[in-house]
Amino acid sequence: MDYVKPGEVLSSMIEAGRNKAELSIGQMLVRGALGGAILACATTLAYTAAAQTKLPIVGAILFPVGFVMIILLGLELVTGSFALVPLAVLEKKTTSGKMLRHFFWVIVGHLLGCAAYAALYGLTLTKMGTDMSNPLIQTLISNSEAKTTAYQALGGEGMLLAFIKAILCNWMVTLGAVLAMTSKSTLGKIVAMWLPILTFFAQGFEHTVVNFFVIPAGMMLGAQVSFADWWVWNGIPVLLGNLAGGLLFTGLLLYLSHKGALAGGLNGARATIAEDLPVSGRTPALEKSL
Repeated sequence: MDYVKPGEVLSSMIEAGRNKAELSIGQMLVRGALGGAILACATTLAYTAAAQTKLPIVGAILFPVGFVMIILLGLELVTGSFALVPLAVLEKKTTSGKMLRHFFWVIVGHLLGCAAYAALYGLTLTKMGTDMSNPLIQTLISNSEAKTTAYQALGGEGMLLAFIKAILCNWMVTLGAVLAMTSKSTLGKIVAMWLPILTFFAQGFEHTVVNFFVIPAGMMLGAQVSFADWWVWNGIPVLLGNLAGGLLFTGLLLYLSHKGALAGGLNGARATIAEDLPVSGRTPALEKSL
């Protein structure tokens, strides 16, 4: 059958977390950069669709294409790792040091990939800096300011608001990563992961990797946002909120919910992974993704 039982899914989550922690620095940088750039591209697709149709929900419906590509290509998204790698530490499959190393280098990769896409997309929007009339320019500027100085105007409550929206965001994002493991078919994985990603984007929650693109892109185009505004009022609180949402709402709660089935699910998960292994015995890309 196509459906994978929860016990096997939990085992796959732990195994995926272990595999992520064992990646080399080069792999983490490249996979993180590609993951960030692809998610940035999906963000501009969503903004374009919303502008063309005047219906923001259309953009939210399309946005998950980026997440799907990242998952199926076995790339990295640190927000997904926030739910998976800590479980591998909890089960003593890896160490806290390797977990923090993974988070750091994947984030660096995201920043590089998002910055590169922001620069290239900015040149495209402005026709190599000669035309500032494209309405998407103002969209990026407005969103950049809404994600930083708008929180700043609220003071401490604004920082708390960003943190809460980040928790809710990564609850959904990590559910998308986990739901991809509930099916053995490509179509099943796509449908399963599409649902929570659409849910987070449609409600305007805060995703740190999306913001790694939106905020710098807006700054490049003229947003009244400083580097300090970015990190104090969005970067740090959203990163911490994403970590809390992924670790607590998805990783830990699913672990507690299905821990009793873990032993039985381990053999099934290994069998599922073995079916996907190439002759060389390398771990399949999907099990390392998100």
